[in-house]
Amino acid sequence: MTTKGLLRKQVIIPMSKDNVNAFIKNSLLHVSSMNCQFQNAKSETLVDYICAKPLGITVVTNKVAQPSDLILIDQYIKNSNKVNALQVEELRLPKFKSYLKIIGIPYYPHNNSHECLTSSDIEEVLKQNQIFDNISLASKPRVIKVLPKSDMFIIWIDIWNDQSKTNAKMLINRCFNIGKYIATIQGANMNLAVPQCKNCWKWGYATFSCRIQSSKCVKCNGPYKSENHRDFGWCCKANNKINSLRLETKKGESCPHKFKCLNCHGDHQADSNTCLFW
Repeated sequence: MTTKGLLRKQVIIPMSKDNVNAFIKNSLLHVSSMNCQFQNAKSETLVDYICAKPLGITVVTNKVAQPSDLILIDQYIKNSNKVNALQVEELRLPKFKSYLKIIGIPYYPHNNSHECLTSSDIEEVLKQNQIFDNISLASKPRVIKVLPKSDMFIIWIDIWNDQSKTNAKMLINRCFNIGKYIATIQGANMNLAVPQCKNCWKWGYATFSCRIQSSKCVKCNGPYKSENHRDFGWCCKANNKINSLRLETKKGESCPHKFKCLNCHGDHQADSNTCLFW
């Protein structure tokens, strides 16, 4: 299965924060100008709106942009007034996750050993196999028994895919060796892990089911979006009290302070894959 949605109609343009601020001020004018250029080029693509993101801007179109459309958008942005073209990275269409599973491997694949394969072992095997060349994992592989008392396991892998699902189609039903065993790759539904809300960062339900109206910071659990932690987090603001002197985090630097995970209280952020709830 491959994730779907409005992201298919987005064009991502990474750029500096100064470029974002300069470009987004005249977003309405830019939308109109780009649409004029699309019409002159006899393209059916039109820009619906432009929005700012933490690492750049996103141009949302009425349909999936074609290569010729991407060239036009790229040239327009780099030639815009007050935009430093040297601080604009190569634009790209969004990537999507495809979900796969690998079957046919015993839980203890090593001869005369009760050591089972780990996620790190699987990553090494995939790196060494030519059918996974140019394939990027979206998360660490998960090794799970077929049943609690089974002697076989399933390896769940999430990969980054393009809009045509090329990578997933290339891998499904392919076989490869893990030691002396032959493993088979199959398509899968979205991973079976417990969902994590991206609004409050609690586990057990998806974001659309969250009942908290305001977003929570993934780092400190403050009442603001994670990307605004540097501006609103108390830890980044100066405190001149004698008993708790704290210097302000310099502008442009990320927050250097450490917090406990709000779920397991471990030394990591709430969205870390080292969390016990992951």
